[in-house]
Amino acid sequence: MQPQNQPARATFRGLVDARRQPRFKIEVAITIASRTCGLLKGHTVDISESGISAMLRIEVPLGEVVELEFTLPFGPVKIYAMVRQRNAFRYGFQFVESDAVPEAIKATCRHLAVERTLLGEL
Repeated sequence: MQPQNQPARATFRGLVDARRQPRFKIEVAITIASRTCGLLKGHTVDISESGISAMLRIEVPLGEVVELEFTLPFGPVKIYAMVRQRNAFRYGFQFVESDAVPEAIKATCRHLAVERTLLGEL
């Protein structure tokens, strides 16, 4: 490995780890209420206290605020989120009410963090 490549790798790793909240894999059914697309069904991929990603079959415009409904192990959730990114059929949603994240999301993330630690997953 050449020395000039090492700083770039460290910078890239820093960007990858720069998320505000850790993400945890979870797959549950999700319903998205969109002003432009109507009612959409999909399934989640991962979650954090600041957002969630989901697989959808229909395109949702980036920047649109949508209403999400899903049920986590610690209860049902209904929350507004902005469509932040899209990669093929995978969408990233950022919760709009970041200061008022429902307890079901916080409890689920805490539980999944403990599981990850106990199972030694990265």
